[in-house]
Amino acid sequence: MTPVIEVKGVVTKFGERTIHDGVNLHIDANEIYGILGESGSGKSVLMKEMIMLLQPNEGEVSVLGKSLHNISFKEAQKLRSEWGVLFQFGALFSSLTIAENIEVQLKEYTNISKMMRTKLVRSKLALVGLETHVGAMYPSELSGGMIKRAALARALAMEPKLLFLDEPTSGLDPIGARNFDALIVELRDLLGITVVMITHDFDSIFSIVDRMAVLADKHVVAEGTLENV
Repeated sequence: MTPVIEVKGVVTKFGERTIHDGVNLHIDANEIYGILGESGSGKSVLMKEMIMLLQPNEGEVSVLGKSLHNISFKEAQKLRSEWGVLFQFGALFSSLTIAENIEVQLKEYTNISKMMRTKLVRSKLALVGLETHVGAMYPSELSGGMIKRAALARALAMEPKLLFLDEPTSGLDPIGARNFDALIVELRDLLGITVVMITHDFDSIFSIVDRMAVLADKHVVAEGTLENV
């Protein structure tokens, strides 16, 4: 079976500084895959290469069977519509309501009517455990936990095959973090998506991650299940 994501021999440099020096890993369908490592190990950089925000200097990254090397603009746009991203601090637009935030991708990638967008927004809010009235609120009016869920609803707007999470439980209290972990597992099982999660939260690692890669010294020093790593 072809991996959902495959990273082969990736080298990443920022000036004279080498971040990755021959990184290899693969992520299979329907798994929750953790990318672990100390601060500065290149976890977030690697995720940005997977979602085409950065390009490696050498090597190849393939997502959903497509190599990202020299990908055309049209192919890149199509591919971007097949994944959702939850950034560490939510990255919601502060001047837009939550509903408007969720609608951003729907407007960019589809031609569906306003009525259909409204129905989809409500369904995505419900999917992440938020009530309909939250859609009329602004990010500044929400708690940290609600912001995470609202950002997750936005990430799920296009019914993606892939979900990228950057430190999803960062800033949450222990109960909120465990509830969010449970939500991720529930969504994976319900929607059949593949989840790639950057985290240093050991409770998340022990409770929900199927397989993981550990980054250190510019390489993947271990990859596999918790028991194997």
